[in-house]
Amino acid sequence: ILPSLIFLGVGAMTDFGPLIANPISFLMGAAAQLGIYAAYFLAIFLGFSGKEAAAISIIGGADGPTSLFLCSKLGQTQIMGPIAVAAYSYMALVPIIQPFAIRLVTTHKERCIHMEYNPKSVNKTLRIAFPIAVTIIVGFISPQSVALVGFLMFGNLLRECGVLNSLSQTAQNELANIITLLLGITISFSMKAEQFVNPATLMIMALGLVAFVFDTIGGVLFAKLVNVFLKMAGKKPVNPMIGGCGISAFPMSSRVVQRLAAEEEPGNIILMQAAGTNVSGQVASVIAGGLVISIVTQYL
Repeated sequence: ILPSLIFLGVGAMTDFGPLIANPISFLMGAAAQLGIYAAYFLAIFLGFSGKEAAAISIIGGADGPTSLFLCSKLGQTQIMGPIAVAAYSYMALVPIIQPFAIRLVTTHKERCIHMEYNPKSVNKTLRIAFPIAVTIIVGFISPQSVALVGFLMFGNLLRECGVLNSLSQTAQNELANIITLLLGITISFSMKAEQFVNPATLMIMALGLVAFVFDTIGGVLFAKLVNVFLKMAGKKPVNPMIGGCGISAFPMSSRVVQRLAAEEEPGNIILMQAAGTNVSGQVASVIAGGLVISIVTQYL
């Protein structure tokens, strides 16, 4: 229940406006989950069991609570400590990892592309309907992830409805802080020396790094593919760097991309578009986690 309650607080903190204003961000968020699949197959190659590989792979979603939720659901508590350390460590290292991966697959000209943002296209009705619609749709696509998506969207509904400000503030501050402390203390009990200090922990850390790099590259390459179709349609291209924001490290990833854009060309502001993709990565990582649970429990 602790990861779900954290998502309640995250939902109350999140503004889905940039995502609603730029719906193509949904696809970029999905494409940026490439690291999950890369980490899964690489973990199998390194000798981990199917369920262990599945629990490790979700580190690629750059989502600590989802990683812990999946690990618990699959009964892989013996590696929960290393997975937690890897997930949260690489989330903190996003400002170091992502610029390297983005520059690896983009040109200076692509990183200088300007984008327009129209916030007026998102009204109050859309903001309230969005979390409800997402919960229903995800329930059909990935029922196993509703426990997380439902809390995420409920927290956002507290924020957007406009009549539950005290509950929204509590979810964002006091509740989120308390649950974070409890979650950290709970995980620490699983980090015993005989379970944590071993070669498997080093391999999990390495797999987490691979997953993060592949996440970023996958999102950027998908954005470049989108530009091919936009060019054929005679429309303005998107800055492919925003595709790299399709991970769940919100808002750190979008800030990193905005900083990169400003370094390449001072005055280039793509923060809101990056934030939209970043928010979609939160939803996409949870859906991916639910799909992993469904597939693994059915076939392994």
